[in-house]
Amino acid sequence: MSRMRKTDESDGPVDAERAEALAAVRRFRSGWVELAAVLTRVKRDRSFARWGFETFEEYARGELGLRRETVEKLTGSYAFLKRRAPSMVSADAPISKVPNLRAVDFLRRAEEEGELPQRTLDHVRTLVLEEGASVQRIPREVREVVMPVPADERVRRNIAGLRNVATRLRELVRESEDTVPEVLAGRVERVVEDLLKALNRSLAENDAA
Repeated sequence: MSRMRKTDESDGPVDAERAEALAAVRRFRSGWVELAAVLTRVKRDRSFARWGFETFEEYARGELGLRRETVEKLTGSYAFLKRRAPSMVSADAPISKVPNLRAVDFLRRAEEEGELPQRTLDHVRTLVLEEGASVQRIPREVREVVMPVPADERVRRNIAGLRNVATRLRELVRESEDTVPEVLAGRVERVVEDLLKALNRSLAENDAA
């Protein structure tokens, strides 16, 4: 059974390492490396057990509010940088030089999976570690090799895009009554309505699958 305990004044003097972890999570957006370093140390030393948590995952979720996926991304990316670019995770590394977390995670996965040609991998490494690029700056065709979009998500995105275009077309036709013949405008609206209904059915079927 879980023995999870929250931090409050009744706990007596606050454990310095525990307080450090709480402070680091509040600064997450401005410096993920600091949080990742603390999490790595807490997991390695099993400090969470001293604070009444049975597992590291329970501590990260219960006290810090971090999902397993987020923790794995943080600690995995931190370990990767320690191996590949240790200067970026040193204590005196300026925040402005810290690469984007998602981009580092992407680069780590790309190197581990070995699906990219070396030249492409070198380009991604330069973008991420030297230019501080976000994942969005990595070419789409490269992203799809390393992080392919699931089929159901791809269908959902396509449907959403078509719905936006169809809805906008209907609005434009209605606003252009002086330039689009009434009979043609009515025909277009009926076709758009049929398209929207079909897209909504497809979306429902995709979600139910």
